[in-house]
Amino acid sequence: MDYQDIKLKRAGTVARVTINRPDRLNAMSTRTSDELVDAFATLGEDPEVRCIVITGEGRGFSAGQDLTEFRSDYEAGRERDIEGHLRATYNRLILQIVEIPKPVIAEINGVAAGAGLSLALACDLRVAGDGARFTLAFVKIGLIPDSGATWLLARTVGHARAMELAVGGDVIDAQRALKIGLVHRVVVADSLREEVDTLAEQLAALPTRAIAETRRLFLSGQDGSLAEALDREAASQGEMGRTHDHLEGVAAFLEKREPKFEGR
Repeated sequence: MDYQDIKLKRAGTVARVTINRPDRLNAMSTRTSDELVDAFATLGEDPEVRCIVITGEGRGFSAGQDLTEFRSDYEAGRERDIEGHLRATYNRLILQIVEIPKPVIAEINGVAAGAGLSLALACDLRVAGDGARFTLAFVKIGLIPDSGATWLLARTVGHARAMELAVGGDVIDAQRALKIGLVHRVVVADSLREEVDTLAEQLAALPTRAIAETRRLFLSGQDGSLAEALDREAASQGEMGRTHDHLEGVAAFLEKREPKFEGR
């Protein structure tokens, strides 16, 4: 696919996906979502890529859905098929990111609003510049949080804070986001790219299959009993025990050297 709304670059074992609509604060259209789905599907199948960074061009991470895409319908008073739109776009995208077998970092360089915040929540780690801002915003236009926010946000910051953000629609700054656990790290904006690149390279050097399986178990472990979690852990650990990276990690430990993981 020839991308028009995003940029995709690879540097060694790290891939960087950039939403490239800076004039719209990287608000997403149907085409943007389709391109992101394609990019993540491609990267998920690329054995050379061990970690993925997603960010936005210019001053914003993503302002969410670009409502101007549907301006004519709204101006004419026509109802939009929002359900169909979500099923065809964001639902596919969020699952693609959450289920990809590689760690994903959100580099939040500015506003993350609505579905843009949901996009960040789908990532494993979120690093924000000190000028970043966050809002769900849906309630301000009479909608409910979507694109996975009702599932992801409460698991990230807890039920009470998730409700506060969802029904209040307030904008919070990077330091508040860090305090409530919405982001993992806040850095000076000028050093954001460098900090994220360093983190991505560190993750890419680790056994990525084990990281992906850890993420899957954490997510599935939010539901069900402890006994079920123990059973899932045992089954997954059996699979991980047969990987090259496990054998390499143990060999390196016994030989007192640094391991060389390959993600397999």
